[in-house]
Amino acid sequence: MAAHIGRRLRKGAATTAVAAAAVAALSASQAPGVTVDDQGRQSTGDATSAPDTAADDSATGNSPYYTDLPPLNSPNPSPSAGSGETGDRSAAEAGIPATVLDAYKRAEATLREKKSGCNLPWQLLAAIGKVESGQARGGRVTADGTTVTPILGPQLDGNGFALIRDTDNGAYDGNRMYDQAVGPMQFIPSTWDWAGRDGNGDGRKDPNNIYDAALAAGHYLCRNDWDLSEPGDLRKAILSYNNSTDYLNTVLSWLEYYRKGTHEIPDGTGTLPEDRSDARPGVTPSAPGTTPSARPGSRPGKPSGSRPSPSPADPGTGSPGTPPVTPSPSTPPTPTDTVHHLEDAGTGTLTAMADHTFAERISTRAETKAGKAVAKVRIRFTIVGDTDAAFAGGESVATVTTDASGVAVAPALQAGERTGTFAVQAAVAGRSVKGVPYKVTVTQRVADALTRVGDKEPACVAGGEFAEPVEVKATYGGEAAGKVAVTAKLVRSADDPAENDKGPYFKDADGKALRTLTGLRTDADGRLTLPKLYADDTAGTFLLRITTAGGATLDVKLTVEPAATPSPDPDPDPSADPDPSADPDPSADPSTEPSQTPAA
Repeated sequence: MAAHIGRRLRKGAATTAVAAAAVAALSASQAPGVTVDDQGRQSTGDATSAPDTAADDSATGNSPYYTDLPPLNSPNPSPSAGSGETGDRSAAEAGIPATVLDAYKRAEATLREKKSGCNLPWQLLAAIGKVESGQARGGRVTADGTTVTPILGPQLDGNGFALIRDTDNGAYDGNRMYDQAVGPMQFIPSTWDWAGRDGNGDGRKDPNNIYDAALAAGHYLCRNDWDLSEPGDLRKAILSYNNSTDYLNTVLSWLEYYRKGTHEIPDGTGTLPEDRSDARPGVTPSAPGTTPSARPGSRPGKPSGSRPSPSPADPGTGSPGTPPVTPSPSTPPTPTDTVHHLEDAGTGTLTAMADHTFAERISTRAETKAGKAVAKVRIRFTIVGDTDAAFAGGESVATVTTDASGVAVAPALQAGERTGTFAVQAAVAGRSVKGVPYKVTVTQRVADALTRVGDKEPACVAGGEFAEPVEVKATYGGEAAGKVAVTAKLVRSADDPAENDKGPYFKDADGKALRTLTGLRTDADGRLTLPKLYADDTAGTFLLRITTAGGATLDVKLTVEPAATPSPDPDPDPSADPDPSADPDPSADPSTEPSQTPAA
């Protein structure tokens, strides 16, 4: 033990300057409002070293983490820098196992497509992966990214850690009494249950697979519409992962270090961190992947290497032969333990048009059996049904902690393109108590007004075609109504909506006359240009009626002028074209000439 403490003291002296340099660099370059004291410690205006939220409201349950800091010198030392101990350590620390590095970069690429506004850098995933598990225990993963042995944090039994009783019946952590953080990104089971993702396309969501865990971490950090290129949002996202300023400082130090450069190393050859945030005199720190040390008054957790991590698809499979265990009566109940049921907290009608944000937000109240409000309880809102609606950030699940009045307000719902009815289920995270279902309806897009674009009256001659197409704009509440269904029909008159059988017409794909068009939609700006109009040989004034979903109507007058009539030929010139009916010239008629008597 003395050797262990002595090593920590020597390492502490060497790394204090590292923390000061790294954190100061981040403060200057990307974190306005962050200050650094004379010992290199960083503080922010919205964080303290003690958690200010429930432990199970973070990704890791505020589990212990590695506190090792990066070396002082560059992760890419110049060839002339020599190969001394510090330089060798820098090069080793900068290396990330190949499969682990690929998982981080693949997650970044996916989030760039799914949530481009988040601006997630893969280096942030690498920094968290370093602090949480030493890059999956130095890259000890199989070809598909699954850790060779499950990585488990200590059981969260309230003895030196947060108190989080079992929420998964041991399905992820093999512990049916208390939860433990699981996998290379150290998710607690209740968080993985909604945040888990399939990052390697094998159809499973395994917290011990680095591809799944990295993608889940990326989605977790990108929720709440956070933009990680903004220092404030970056700090909030990291603190939501583990609510500690020391944790924030350590992750930011590694983020800055990896941004300066890194390189790929073979799987299984990465350096292992040494120092843990839970290390203290007389207690051996519990590194992920090892059996947590027993503490006075605590029950030891299931040894992490005793069995593979069960598939999330097989919930309820606890440790073989391990019966359910009732927590000790001496353990004080958590707020979650006291919840008897949930009640609606005054939520109004949940209806919105396709691709619009719901004006109303779901509010749920947690209560005891006696109807008393319960604060600091995590309420999970889950979208259920055939819909593409989502909470802010594109998530189908959102978890919110109740306030002092016991109320949790879900993030705003965003309707998708699919219309119809679905449900949002409110439930207590980690407890099977009566929840609240909410009916939600998405209606089709509508417009309440239509106007012509342009003021030139459409006209042409019979048998011709209209030179200018008809263009309209749809609006709803004065704003452009995009993607609204439109129908265009040539009607007989303003009072007779029957389809006209003569006059102007459109053409179908075969060139045949068509006087009703359906399936039209306005563009994103609410505009629509109708196909070219043609006219048959009927002259007159005709009416084109355009209607939208929602009842907006516009009548457009079409004028068809008679075709020009050819002018008759003028009187002929008698001298140029004699009338064949006139009497012939007697002198030219042989019958009138005197007979010639031949000479004798």
